[in-house]
Amino acid sequence: MQIGQVVGTLVATQKHRKLEGAKLLLVQPLTLEGQAKGTPVLAIDSVGAGVGERVLYLIEGKAAQDALGRKAAPVDAAIMGIVDTVTLA
Repeated sequence: MQIGQVVGTLVATQKHRKLEGAKLLLVQPLTLEGQAKGTPVLAIDSVGAGVGERVLYLIEGKAAQDALGRKAAPVDAAIMGIVDTVTLA
């Protein structure tokens, strides 16, 4: 799992039938310190996250499919949780 911040939404009027009803969000990967790293990824939301929230997400196609319950769906990333706080020791 990785930490990221939701930076936008994506609306698609035409999409794969396995993705019908799915909420698509753009997630900016973050370091543990909260700094942006890399390029944003498109993820399916399973927890009701919104723009500006920090989230936990998977970037593993099979694991993301299984976690979302969407077998054989064209999924690379899935949001699995909303982060309340990060404490570094």
